Amino acid sequence: MTTHRTVTPIVMATAAGIVLWFVSSLVTGKREPWDASGYWAIAYPAAIVGCALLGYFYPDRSWRWALVLFESQFVAMCVRNGELGNLWPMGMVLFAIVAVPGIVAAKLASRFGGQSGEGTA
Repeated sequence: MTTHRTVTPIVMATAAGIVLWFVSSLVTGKREPWDASGYWAIAYPAAIVGCALLGYFYPDRSWRWALVLFESQFVAMCVRNGELGNLWPMGMVLFAIVAVPGIVAAKLASRFGGQSGEGTA
């Protein structure tokens, strides 16, 4: 069952991922912002900080927020490019790999979160 404690961080992570992708694309002038150093220097660290904040405030299975945030960037990329592409499974795997530091940050931050009932699944 989906609860308010799950929907809120999912919406926040999705919005953060989409906004980071589109703003990075706009600022860098690149169709895929990760082709620019600005993405890796600013947007990527901001995404990891966002994952940590979500993990702190929503510590229950906090690894989910990083995956949602980065996979929403994949969705934003598809929307920006106007196509899904035939390599979309590989793209989703790549975004999941890129999410690993965010997962670690969310898990570490969840240990300091004020919420009880942390699920470790």
